[in-house]
Amino acid sequence: MEPPASFSGGCACGAVRYECTSGPLGMVNCHCRDCQRAGGSGYSPSVVVPAASFRLTRGEPRVHELPADSGNTARRVFCRDCGSPLYASSSARTQFVAIRAGSLDDPSWFRATTAVFVESAQPWDPPDPNALHVARDRPRQ
Repeated sequence: MEPPASFSGGCACGAVRYECTSGPLGMVNCHCRDCQRAGGSGYSPSVVVPAASFRLTRGEPRVHELPADSGNTARRVFCRDCGSPLYASSSARTQFVAIRAGSLDDPSWFRATTAVFVESAQPWDPPDPNALHVARDRPRQ
């Protein structure tokens, strides 16, 4: 299935909504420990889009910032009411937003082509063997 040219999504309770007016630049499963902790699973499936094409259409989510292993600042954005993870960004690449695939209105088109931070992958949830594997950081866009 081809990714759409534009799409929308939001949290579980509907308090926060977003839209993106461009298709994805990439679709990634991130296996870093921060993504594992933030999502409560083995990896974070994310749709990478230009920050300029992404906007909130309803609500004000909560933001949690923390230092990443790289020394940059990682920003995790989630609903302040229901706690649903929505998207993330990094001080290293402010021109991109990584939208959590589970927050898409229609996540059926998501297909990760790259698995990053595979050196942190858990043995109980190994990276997709069909995806490009990157030991640590995401490939440069």
